[in-house]
Amino acid sequence: MPIASLDTTAPSPTPPPAAATRRKPLWTNLGLQIVLAMVLGAATGFLVPEVAVPLKVLGDIFLRLIKTAVAPLVFLCVVVGVVSAGDFKRVGKVGLIAMLYFEIVSTIALGIGLLAGNLLGVGKGMAESTKATLAQGKAPTGAAAPHSTLDFILNIFPDNFIGAFAKGELLQVLVIALIFGAALLHLPPEKRQPIEAGLNRISDAFFEFIHLIMLVAPIGTFGAVAFAVGSSGTAVLLSLIYLILSFYAVVIVFILVVLGTISAMFKINLFQFLNFIREEIYIVLGTASSESVLPRLLEKLPTYGCSRQSVGLVLPTGYAFNLDGTSIYMSMGVIFLANAYHVPLDLGQQVGILAIMLLTSKGAATVSGGSFVVFAATVAATGVLPLEGLPILFGVYRFMSIAIATTNVIGNSVATVVTAKLAGEFDPAMARQAMDRMRAARAGAALAG
Repeated sequence: MPIASLDTTAPSPTPPPAAATRRKPLWTNLGLQIVLAMVLGAATGFLVPEVAVPLKVLGDIFLRLIKTAVAPLVFLCVVVGVVSAGDFKRVGKVGLIAMLYFEIVSTIALGIGLLAGNLLGVGKGMAESTKATLAQGKAPTGAAAPHSTLDFILNIFPDNFIGAFAKGELLQVLVIALIFGAALLHLPPEKRQPIEAGLNRISDAFFEFIHLIMLVAPIGTFGAVAFAVGSSGTAVLLSLIYLILSFYAVVIVFILVVLGTISAMFKINLFQFLNFIREEIYIVLGTASSESVLPRLLEKLPTYGCSRQSVGLVLPTGYAFNLDGTSIYMSMGVIFLANAYHVPLDLGQQVGILAIMLLTSKGAATVSGGSFVVFAATVAATGVLPLEGLPILFGVYRFMSIAIATTNVIGNSVATVVTAKLAGEFDPAMARQAMDRMRAARAGAALAG
């Protein structure tokens, strides 16, 4: 290697000046920029709310830019993953393991949310508060539309190739990608290889596109946090503080106990892994959108030892079928409404609602606000819970969506590694090398700072 030869010739008692210039200053670290943007945004929202509310446009612009690349990237990663696997036997093995994992963990998340909501008594004694805040907002238009099982199944299958991308229907994009990948596998190798190479190059271009957009992530975070604090103020937060704190506590328990146990079973150090995806977690904390880091995770997890094929198949599918944070939010929200409006729910009714949520939670959009829309549809589908309570939860949804999106990202990242290990698509040596590189890079950044 040329660098090695430079290091072994003409030794010098002092390190060459060029070595120091290779270290990036601490202030250029994206994670630090995101944290500072969150602090500044919160301060702006509290001090000058009239200025902070219009800053929502900054967060919206950032999320729109991210969304432009998500559907194409999911399509490209899944197609390339199918073609690279070489046969449906390998694809089917990874897919079956992933779907079994998703259903088991999602059910656990829903059950924990229901149990915690009952034990903690969220919503009890809130009748006066709900009456006072009922007129402060409106539920999203169309949010209460019924979401039946047949509607969910039908909506998985697209009726227009381009329309699925234009509407951002992730499940439909997945179906198109799987069929397109199958079609490529049926082509002779001499016809398939140029197409596969072209798709790989286009995928590289989209990742670079995301890298450029991420340069403005702190600006988007600043605007989104400033709006959240400035628009909600303190009255709504204080009236629902118990629900918010309870939800955050349950989410933390889920990550540490449930995901921690799963990680331990498969010899994954959860805290080291969370450190590995730390920057992505910071971005989600600032944007309250799990979709904002999907492109980065599609690129980053293969460096941790998961095969590109498993990441390309499991991670996008998990964004549709394995939303742990959304599941906990929906089940706790159901109990909150039942308690706040004195609607008794016996065990049988709660199990029935859990079955409904197993379906509706799979259709939750991955952008900020999607979980609430699907939750509202679930409330309507139950036929027993009051729709009047939706504006109350909508008032503080932004603050809860931070934990929802963060849990979704952590849950899907862990799911990808576990599935890769179970399917024999994981390289432990690459994982160790990735952790070593990360430690070295961060140590260098700390010295430079």
